[in-house]
Amino acid sequence: MKYSRLIGKTIRQQSGNQTIEGYSLLLRGGYIHVLGQGLITYLPMGQKVMDKLKHLISTEMHELGGEEFLAPLVNPISIWHKSGRSGMKENPLVTFKDVQGHTLVLAPTHEEAAVELARSTVLSYRDLPLFIYQFQTKFRDEQRTRLGLVRAKEFIMKDAYSFHSSYADLNNFFPKVFNAYVRIFKKCNVPILPAESGVGIMGGSKAYEFLFPHEQGRDVVMVCPSCGYKANRSVAVGVKLSKPEALRGLSQVETDGNLDLVSLAETLNVPLSKLIKPRVYESEEGPVMAVVRGDYDVSLDKLAAVLGFSVSTPAKKETLKKYKLLPGYMSPAFPPEGVRVIVDELVVNTPNLVLGNNKGGTHYINANFGRDFELPPSADIAQLNQGDLCFDCGKELEAHNAIEMGNIFKLDDYYTKRMRFSFENAKGQKVFPQMGAYGLGLGRLITCIAEANRDEQGLVWPLELAPYTYFVMGIGRSSRISGAVDELVQELGEDSVLVDDRIESIGVKFRDAALIGIPLRIVVGRRYLENDELELKDRKTGVKWFIPKERLKQELKIWREQHVPSI
Repeated sequence: MKYSRLIGKTIRQQSGNQTIEGYSLLLRGGYIHVLGQGLITYLPMGQKVMDKLKHLISTEMHELGGEEFLAPLVNPISIWHKSGRSGMKENPLVTFKDVQGHTLVLAPTHEEAAVELARSTVLSYRDLPLFIYQFQTKFRDEQRTRLGLVRAKEFIMKDAYSFHSSYADLNNFFPKVFNAYVRIFKKCNVPILPAESGVGIMGGSKAYEFLFPHEQGRDVVMVCPSCGYKANRSVAVGVKLSKPEALRGLSQVETDGNLDLVSLAETLNVPLSKLIKPRVYESEEGPVMAVVRGDYDVSLDKLAAVLGFSVSTPAKKETLKKYKLLPGYMSPAFPPEGVRVIVDELVVNTPNLVLGNNKGGTHYINANFGRDFELPPSADIAQLNQGDLCFDCGKELEAHNAIEMGNIFKLDDYYTKRMRFSFENAKGQKVFPQMGAYGLGLGRLITCIAEANRDEQGLVWPLELAPYTYFVMGIGRSSRISGAVDELVQELGEDSVLVDDRIESIGVKFRDAALIGIPLRIVVGRRYLENDELELKDRKTGVKWFIPKERLKQELKIWREQHVPSI
């Protein structure tokens, strides 16, 4: 490919503040173009990277017996009604009507479509297990897109689905996909934090996610450096400590209800650990008040596990007014009728707390549950903090920010049962298949690959993913040099070579070659005219060397072998 004809040239200066340098390099290197907020165009080189990534992933899926399919982006709303997910509040569906008046959905995920496909294929236990995967566009109407491809409205996902005749078979297959994901990330040269995670709106019984450690990541993984325990903060379990102290006498003090938690703590001259943090959520069962200590946050995944249903939407002002819940003074000690209260176990075990009276004007200080107020229902519903202790070994946990790249779910019969998809087992009984779902966000993964494989000059693509293997350029106007460049293109293959044929300075060409990150630069210049030698430079190591042109084939074979990752 001639650089002069390539759509998407390098950009000297990138406008805006990109918090992930790898994403900025994708923009500057001519791999992607921003069409609108959360809407990204893959330019030709970006598309080549995408195609190679798909091939790498497909190889692993085929090893597990996977068959590729392609479900429509647009789904009928009826299948979402069947699964019970048509009314999702956390990520509302984007719907529209066709010319016949049928309601359709821009699918944010394809579990429902996969169940319908399996229904048409699986008639008995002999048709199981079934493992299918696809690369398909998804659309989620994100309110807050961020970090370019990391959280976009429209994105490409590899989503796979497995169906099994028994839970034991699903349980045996699940780690095989886990290990395939580990191999994929290793081939991409991306460090990962595999961690237990919540099932969220997906449902099911178990989930793991694969995260890229990064300070800009919104996910937080709790890691035990001693025993290796890893879990997303939303589901991580550990020991939350409360310092023992003598119980003080209960009293009331006047307070300003407009104060936030930090200001209230400063006014009362107490640490946040002495305050409570009530959070009220909407649910189909009525409002739910979740209460954690002031220095912790509510875990919606843990709360859902306790309640038996998901909550995510903060209560509206109308709800608070209806149930006489007064912001700034809400308290589990005085719960209004019709409000379900769950208190984190640490709140119950912390002495001498500050509590609101749910009326206004005053707060109780030195309040103790079991002495001053009845013990409310309690459970572990708080996200852990750094420094909390590991349940397994007792060492302090560390908190690591990370970006989620993929996840795997044991869905059990969550979808098949709701959607009434069954098969006949060997005994002639109707059974609901056990199901797994396995996702990889390709845009997120490409961003993380770029972030993990770069230096101060630009991108450094792994050999398997680079848009081109060789960056070839001639220095000088000699017809012999241009002829040698043409010969190299033919010898190496046009699909593997990007030829810099621009009329630019040598410095500009060298800088662009480094920015684009193609693995091997080959220069035909003065030494070729004098000694028939080519200049080679490895982008990753920076090593430069010269070889006679007739030895190129043997040299490239050795070079490629050195760049194949050991799995």
